[in-house]
Amino acid sequence: MTHHQSDHPFFAALPRRSARPRRQGRTLAAALLGAVLLPGAVLVPGTVLAQGSAAAPTASLTKVASFDHQVTGVTVSKDGRIFVNFPRWTEDTEVSVAELKDGKLVPFPDAAWNSWRNARKDEVTAKDHWVCVQSVVAGPNGNLWVLDPAAPAMAALVPGGPKLVEIDLKTNQPARTIAFDESVAPQGSYLNDVRFAPDGKTAYLTDSGAKGALVVVDLDSGRAHRVLDGDPTTQPDKSVTVTYDGKPLRRPDGRGVEFAADGIALSPDGKTLYWQAIKGKTLYSLPTETLAGSITNALMPTALADKSVSGRIEPVGENGPADGLIIARKDGRMYVTSPQDDSIKVRDLSAKGNTLSTVVQDKRLRWPDTFAEGPDGTLYVTTSHIQDSAFYKPDAPAALPTELWSFKPGTADATGSTAPAPAAR
Repeated sequence: MTHHQSDHPFFAALPRRSARPRRQGRTLAAALLGAVLLPGAVLVPGTVLAQGSAAAPTASLTKVASFDHQVTGVTVSKDGRIFVNFPRWTEDTEVSVAELKDGKLVPFPDAAWNSWRNARKDEVTAKDHWVCVQSVVAGPNGNLWVLDPAAPAMAALVPGGPKLVEIDLKTNQPARTIAFDESVAPQGSYLNDVRFAPDGKTAYLTDSGAKGALVVVDLDSGRAHRVLDGDPTTQPDKSVTVTYDGKPLRRPDGRGVEFAADGIALSPDGKTLYWQAIKGKTLYSLPTETLAGSITNALMPTALADKSVSGRIEPVGENGPADGLIIARKDGRMYVTSPQDDSIKVRDLSAKGNTLSTVVQDKRLRWPDTFAEGPDGTLYVTTSHIQDSAFYKPDAPAALPTELWSFKPGTADATGSTAPAPAAR
């Protein structure tokens, strides 16, 4: 039997927040989590920017949901179920992982897994509760995977908390947990996003924390190994300053955006891995066959192991500061979120050196964060509003309103597309 949020005793016991006025008539669940589905497409005010073309077809955004909390990850299962997550960054959010269902956020897999709190970290076990979830990703076997870096406020790791959890979507129950020790998730790390090989045997993760790295996980054995730990390609680029509204985005103490390796994508055939730092401009790639031995060669000195891997890295091109990456199944193009200018861009990967083209640019895309692709090719993207958070605006509310959007790429929505351009009329 399926329950909505308000049916859970856990939710009935939660106090109302008073930080922001609520609309009359909202249910308790909506008041706490504010998921409101809005049907219909919203036309993007600007047109698609096409290189060498004065006119191009417009694209449209659909607001799928609004949230009262800061969202990051989103994924869509093979049968169209939508899942989202809310990290514990500037608030001790009530729900970390949820399924978006009938206009409501339902704690997933249940309320118990979502019951960890900062104030209760000494009494609630971190290994089997969500501590600070950053990503949710549907795997090739049809199950949901949840990546928990377990570092509330992107600060100290909670011991025993870093993990990758598989949830069987047939039973809605956890199937296995891969725990990461300090050799994989040391203090200062923040495991960020994950991609899965098509055969379901390997997972690739980024670490956007104090010392960027990639992590390779053998899913059968659960063994994991850090690679490119401290390599220039996984670190923030000192020559790059992340801006917003034309000005450097800085914390009150003057620190700028410092996120290391963050966005990650895998080619449909599983042979090429892509990544980049947010505080960076260059997209890098690596043949995954180079990483295949990193698990079995884990006893090799790190410097030697990384040298053999780094020699195969290739710069793909410049994206500028970017967060989310995804390669669409339909056409093999890479979509890139561009937080600095509220836009989503696309890159044709069929030839090296191809440049980015803008697909959607809209002020409502406040820090476009993470992509997901639906069964029908619809692309979903969260807006995490990082520039509006208490990290950068001390007077910002702890609970930050955010959104989930969708758009459907056209056959020629930007130059650089592998599809033919529309015929002239």
